Amino acid sequence: MSGLDVLIVGAGRAGSVHAVNLAESTRRARVVGAADADPEAARALAELVGAGWSGPSLDAALTSGPAFDAVVITTPTFLHRELAVAAARAGKHVFCEKPMALDDEECRAMADAATAAGVTLQIGFMRRFQPEFAEARRRIAAGDIGAPMVVKSLTRGPGLPPPWAWDLQRSNGLLAEVTSHDFDCVRWLVGSDLARVYAEVSNRKGAERGVEHPDFYDNAVVTLRFDSDAIGTIDGTCPADYGYDARVEVLGTEGLLVIGDVRGMPLLEVKDRDHGGRQPVHRTWPERFEAGYRAELRAFVDACLDGTPPPVTAEDGRQAVLAVRAANRSWQEGRPVALAEAESA
Repeated sequence: MSGLDVLIVGAGRAGSVHAVNLAESTRRARVVGAADADPEAARALAELVGAGWSGPSLDAALTSGPAFDAVVITTPTFLHRELAVAAARAGKHVFCEKPMALDDEECRAMADAATAAGVTLQIGFMRRFQPEFAEARRRIAAGDIGAPMVVKSLTRGPGLPPPWAWDLQRSNGLLAEVTSHDFDCVRWLVGSDLARVYAEVSNRKGAERGVEHPDFYDNAVVTLRFDSDAIGTIDGTCPADYGYDARVEVLGTEGLLVIGDVRGMPLLEVKDRDHGGRQPVHRTWPERFEAGYRAELRAFVDACLDGTPPPVTAEDGRQAVLAVRAANRSWQEGRPVALAEAESA
């Protein structure tokens, strides 16, 4: 196989980011179609990247669409298992956006289907590919700061999540839709699985913005304990309004690494004495992690074409889902919860 023909499943914002990156920045792949329940959205995305087919679903693409080798799944989370399993059973490689699925059972079903079919399954944790995060991981693995003792990670988004994500039964809430990246990133940087979490959440802006779901929360703080005995925290907010913000601090036995900066660019705007200085920030997640999004898809394409293991595995996705489920159970029950409690019986 000289190149990888890819179908985008889900023509929303994430699907558009991946489609454009595949079309413009991934030499060994091309987008051949887009599928979405909204036909106009599918058609517009296909036209944007020069793909010749658009349709309402993965099933339609499999039965009457173009030939393709892989799918990029960017639909709402509650559809991930169904789509990934169907694609794998059809012999298609699968790139699935985070969060991998809703629970441990769904993650295992996706992993088992990919293994049985002999296809690649990669989960969309782009921070592992962002240059400053990748360099931090290299330095930690090399022992530059000694053994990680304390890790602090945060993600803050500027707007409300989509309405389907307000319902914990369909999304697992902010801890999944926003801080899945943090759960994966701290596990990856520390080099140890999470053992236990304790979470507190609050809803400060939802009511004033029309969110009526009783389980909705827009702020979360989670304390962490790792198998390695490292400890840490994650905090997430959505909407934060001031911009998109993602930072991590790792304290080791011999030093400190700080990854990311609230400032989006090295530019200071000074207006007058009353307003003082104004520091621009990153406005969106595609802007903040542009390099990482491109690199993760190149890595996926290489894994599919070269037969090498994906750099982000189904187990990585499953561990993040376990952390999310344990954290949601923690705030609901008011106690620390071990990740083992979130595993399928």
